[in-house]
Amino acid sequence: MKFREMSAQKAKVVLLLDREAVDVLTDGVNFRKSPEGSCYIIFKSKDGLKACKNLCKHQGGLFIQDMEDMGGRTVKCTKHNWKLDLSTMKYVNPPDSFLQDELDVESLEDGGVQLVELSPPDPWLTDPREMEELQEGEVKVTYLTHACMELQLGNRKCLLDPWLTGPAFARGWWLLHEPPADWKQRLCSADLIYISHMHSDHLSYPTLKILSEKRPDIPIYVGDTSRPVFWNLEQSKVQLTNINVVPFGVWQNVDEQLRFMILMDGIHPEMDTCIIFDYKGHLILNTVDCTRPNGGKLPLKVDLMMSDFAGGASGFPMTFYGGKYTDAWKASFIKNERKKLLNYKAQMVKSLQPKIYCPFAGYFVEAHPSDKYIRDTNIKNKAEDLNTLINKLAPNILTWTPLPGTVLDLGLALRDPQDRNWITAPPAGVKLYKDSWEMDLYVEELNRAVGHEVFKHRSWIQFYYSWAGFRDYNLVVRVIETDDRFEALADGFDYLVDFLDLSFPAARPEREHAYLEVKNRVGVIRHVVLHGGLWDDLYIGFQNRISRDPDIYHHKFWNHFQTHLPVRRPDWTLFLQQVTPPPAGLDLCCML
Repeated sequence: MKFREMSAQKAKVVLLLDREAVDVLTDGVNFRKSPEGSCYIIFKSKDGLKACKNLCKHQGGLFIQDMEDMGGRTVKCTKHNWKLDLSTMKYVNPPDSFLQDELDVESLEDGGVQLVELSPPDPWLTDPREMEELQEGEVKVTYLTHACMELQLGNRKCLLDPWLTGPAFARGWWLLHEPPADWKQRLCSADLIYISHMHSDHLSYPTLKILSEKRPDIPIYVGDTSRPVFWNLEQSKVQLTNINVVPFGVWQNVDEQLRFMILMDGIHPEMDTCIIFDYKGHLILNTVDCTRPNGGKLPLKVDLMMSDFAGGASGFPMTFYGGKYTDAWKASFIKNERKKLLNYKAQMVKSLQPKIYCPFAGYFVEAHPSDKYIRDTNIKNKAEDLNTLINKLAPNILTWTPLPGTVLDLGLALRDPQDRNWITAPPAGVKLYKDSWEMDLYVEELNRAVGHEVFKHRSWIQFYYSWAGFRDYNLVVRVIETDDRFEALADGFDYLVDFLDLSFPAARPEREHAYLEVKNRVGVIRHVVLHGGLWDDLYIGFQNRISRDPDIYHHKFWNHFQTHLPVRRPDWTLFLQQVTPPPAGLDLCCML
C-alpha cells in the first residue's frame, strides 16, 4: 500500500473565552474579537452556542446586527446587505446561496469555551476523482454485528471495528446479534482493518486475540488521537505487528482505485474518529460514535452513510440514586433523550442527503443476569424507527436496517434504487440474536483481581490515586466496594479521597465541598485499579452506582479518569517492594 505525503488536517484555537466571558454572552447574536484582531460571531440559544467568522462569503464584508430581525437570529453584511441566519448558518438573503462555515465550540473544564477552526475544513475535496460506474458485485457491504461491517471494495476487503466475541466495558455490554458463522474467517482474511477509537465495543481485545493467532501482521489503521487507540496493547498480551497511526484529513491510497481518510471528532478529538472510503469516486461515510464528526462539516450526497443511533451508551441516569433519581424520573428522562437523539440523527441525515443511510453501532445488550435492572431501564432507539423518520423527512434517501449477514450491493442500489434486490437477506433459519455469551469465562477473569496481593495492603489506595494524578479540585469521593447487588462488602474497602489536596481522610472535611458516593462491583474496580484501566469500564459498563451532592456533573473528574489516566499501569511491583507486610492477625481490608 502506497501513501501519498500530504499535510495533515489541523485544529487551531482561534478564540478563547474564560468563564466570565461566557457568562456575559446574551441570548442571540454576540460579536467578539480575538487579541489578534480577527472578528467572530457567537450565537447563543437554548440549544447551546454556535460560532463562525465575522466574514461574509460573498465578498468578505463584515456582519452587523440585522435590526429588522425581531427574532434576533440574523446578521447583515455591510457591503451588499446579504443576510445570515446564525441559528442554521444559512444565508437567507439571497436564499439558497451559501452555507457559512461553522467553528467548533469546545467547552473547557473551567467553564470557558474555545472556538476551533479545522484547516482545511473539507479535506476530502483534495485531489477529487471522477466517479466511475460500479458493476454488480463490485462493492458489497456486509453487516456482521454492532459496529462491525465488512466492505468489499473491488478486490479489497476492509473490516470496521471488529467486536465479534466477548464483552465490552468489563462485563456490562454483550453482543445483541450473532455474527455470521464464518466471522473468524472474515476477520482473518481482511486486507485491512479500521478501528475508530479505544472503547472496547470497537477495540475488542478478545476479538483481536483471535486475529493475532492467525494473522498478527494484518494492517490495522487508527487516527492520530492524543490518547493512542492502542495505549493498552502491551499489557493486553495481544501480538499485533502492523498497527498504523495516520494523520487526520489525509487520503491514504490503498491501490489505484481505493483510498480512505480518517477524520477527528469535534467534541472528543482526543479519542473519537470517523472515516471516509473513496472507491472509484464513490464515497462511503462512517461517522461511528462521533458526536460532531469533523466539527460538523461533512461531505454531501455520499453514496452510503452509516452512523450510530441507539443511545444508552452511558451510566447516566440508570446508575444514579438518591434525590430526583426515581424510576419514574429516569424513565421520563430516557424517553425524552432518545427522542431528541432520533430527531437529531434524522435531521443530520436529511441535511447531508446521502443516497443510502444505514444505522448501526448500537446493537448491544446488558445480558448479564445481575444487570437486569439496567437492561429493563436503558431503553434504546430502534433502527427501524430512525429509518421510518428519515423516510418521512427525506423520502428520496434509501434506508437499510441491517441484520447479521445481510449484504448491500452498492452498484445495484445506485443503478435501480426501487428494486430492493440490492439487499441480500441472510439465509432462512440462520440464528440472528445471541442467547449465550460464555459469561463465566470473562467474569472469572475479572474476579481474579479480587485476591491479588496488592489489595492486602491498605496503602494501595494512596499509591493508586497518586499514580492517577488528579488533584487540586474541590471534590470528595467516597468509594465503596460491593457485591453484584451493590451491597457493601464486609471485608471490602470503603474510603474517602479528597481531591483538593489528594488526602484520604477518615471523615468528610468541614469546608464546603462537592461530594460523590460511588459504589463499585469489587471484581471490576480491582481489575481496573490493578491494570491501570480507564473508568469507562465502571461508568459506561454500568458497574457502579453513583450519588452526588450537589447534583452536578464533574466533567474535570470524569474526563480525567475516563480519558487522561497515565498510559502505563501503576508499578505494583515497586509498591509491593515498598510496603511492610501487615502484622499477623491484622486485617487491613476493612471499612473506615
